[in-house]
Amino acid sequence: MNESKLSELLEQAGERTAVNPPPIDAMRSGATRRRRRRTAVWSAAGTAVAVAAVIGGSTALTNNGASPLEQPPVAGGTPTATVPDNVRLVGVGHTAVAVPKDWATNQLKCGTPTKNTVIVDPGAQGYCLPPYPAGVESVQIGSKPASEFKADETFEVEGVQAQRQRTVCVKRNKVPVCTGAVLIPSRNIWIQAESSTGEAEVGKALEQIWFVQDATGVPGFQTLELETSQAKYLAALKDYGLVPTIVSKPAPGVPKGAVTAVSPTPGTMVPNGSTVTVTVVG
Repeated sequence: MNESKLSELLEQAGERTAVNPPPIDAMRSGATRRRRRRTAVWSAAGTAVAVAAVIGGSTALTNNGASPLEQPPVAGGTPTATVPDNVRLVGVGHTAVAVPKDWATNQLKCGTPTKNTVIVDPGAQGYCLPPYPAGVESVQIGSKPASEFKADETFEVEGVQAQRQRTVCVKRNKVPVCTGAVLIPSRNIWIQAESSTGEAEVGKALEQIWFVQDATGVPGFQTLELETSQAKYLAALKDYGLVPTIVSKPAPGVPKGAVTAVSPTPGTMVPNGSTVTVTVVG
């Protein structure tokens, strides 16, 4: 077969072959799914901890008739990324929030942050209404939402449903303070961000929410009733896969069996299955 005949046969075959338009929609859909499945790796104490973004590239389900919200927060992290050295994770169970390492923990006066701080299991707070300092950021993570939480939007990421409360700014002692929150109902986890710098800082803080696969945040105990705190707290530890060990110490005036201290402290991320020392009144 000569070259001229071969070319003629190829042209005839091409005319008989249907050519469909490129699957642009499918390609875009696949790219969207890949963007939503971003992961990162966090290393601490020699233990590699795989983390996946919680809030990111989400699909809004409802908005409760409210005016359009800002885009739901997108958690930081890209494939094989490492949490920077100047950041630490604070969590409850397998949900955590990333905050700068130089932030304090539970730095409060009568419930008001006095400096940049992460808040986890702070315990009872007095009532004294101190002036709210300007330029202060705080993030609180816990297992129960504040009573005033209201879901303005519901969305879903990687099969996990979350609720977003819109950011609202009000003046406290003449200082504008902005507050926003996210609730993850299936994990019974609530994260609130507060800023006296500006609304944008609230959004940035709520972008730093993570699902952690290979580490567990030590749960708090301060909200438990003293008389039943030992049984309930030990049950909570076991639910999270942590192993409790009990140390008894006397404490006059405190009910026997009440939990008075925990080590590592609540919010600390530890490898799955770690032992937590629980001090109770004996």
